[in-house]
Amino acid sequence: SDLGAVRGEDAFDVDRLAAWLERVDPTLAGTPVVRQFSGGASNLTYALSYPDRDVILRRPPRGAHVGTAHDMGREYEVQAALRTAYPLVPQMVANCTDPEVIGSPFYVMERIEGTILRKSIPSSLGLAPADVERLCRNAIDAVIDLHGVDVQVAGLSDLDRGPGYVARQVAGWSSRMRAARTGRDAAFEAVMDWLAEHQPPDQPHTLIHNDFRFDNLVLAPSDPTQIVGVLDWEMATVGDPLMDLAGALAYWVQADDDRVMRAMRLQPTHTTGMLTRDQVVDYYCERRGIAMDRFRWTWYEVFGLFRLAVIAQQTYHRYHHGQTTNPAFKKFRWLVSYLELRCRATMAGLR
Repeated sequence: SDLGAVRGEDAFDVDRLAAWLERVDPTLAGTPVVRQFSGGASNLTYALSYPDRDVILRRPPRGAHVGTAHDMGREYEVQAALRTAYPLVPQMVANCTDPEVIGSPFYVMERIEGTILRKSIPSSLGLAPADVERLCRNAIDAVIDLHGVDVQVAGLSDLDRGPGYVARQVAGWSSRMRAARTGRDAAFEAVMDWLAEHQPPDQPHTLIHNDFRFDNLVLAPSDPTQIVGVLDWEMATVGDPLMDLAGALAYWVQADDDRVMRAMRLQPTHTTGMLTRDQVVDYYCERRGIAMDRFRWTWYEVFGLFRLAVIAQQTYHRYHHGQTTNPAFKKFRWLVSYLELRCRATMAGLR
């Protein structure tokens, strides 16, 4: 439902793309119809429709700096390696490192058929509260299964930079926040200082997705409580799985949240039957055998909210400097300010 015409700023030479794709995969013959997914605030995603087949193209946004979050080759290689160990990953088709083809590196993958949820669960799916709870637990199980992948067997152990993951993440996201300021933004200095001073020891490292949300999950056409695909692997790495869970729960708006939090909801986690954030933590930790309490989880919760604020600030920075014209990004400045207040309240034990 969020597929539409390609935005002018995100357009490219379709004939040149078609010629390149046909050379690397002769089954992709002819010129596809290209449409763009309107969702997402980071890498750009397009559907390429051929007469008997659809494939998906991913590329960085205009003005993005090359790095892990926009490294198309890395995203492609992670998924190509992971697919045998974690079948929810899409099948890769082709990887292009030549920016002359469409103006940036990109990769192409098979399209997974199914439903992707946005803000609400369509009534046409016919999900009762018990079905919603089953979907919710299946989604959490998909995270748990990912964190159980043997990284060495999957051939992804080179993503693990060793001890110090928590410290690197705090320093890295703090640096990104400072670099993305536009001069009128929330400072976050007290939050960054608190995160640095109260860092927990690293958990045993696992493969982590780093952007696990319902709009990155594909639900089975025949049973929308079942997960058949996990998308958007641009920030996948090896590190602390609890930080992966915290990042996912930063987006988890529940029915009893405050008015501002409810207004920023992007996924249907408020629906009757969905677990609350605390219930998700309990379910996850019980299944993985991790001892957890409210005081210990507070650090992870603050980190997840801070990380979300950095992502929003980086997106607003691109809008502020005219690198994207999507009007939805204008409001991200206020979202960042709200997230600073929420971080401070959580740090003080007031949430």
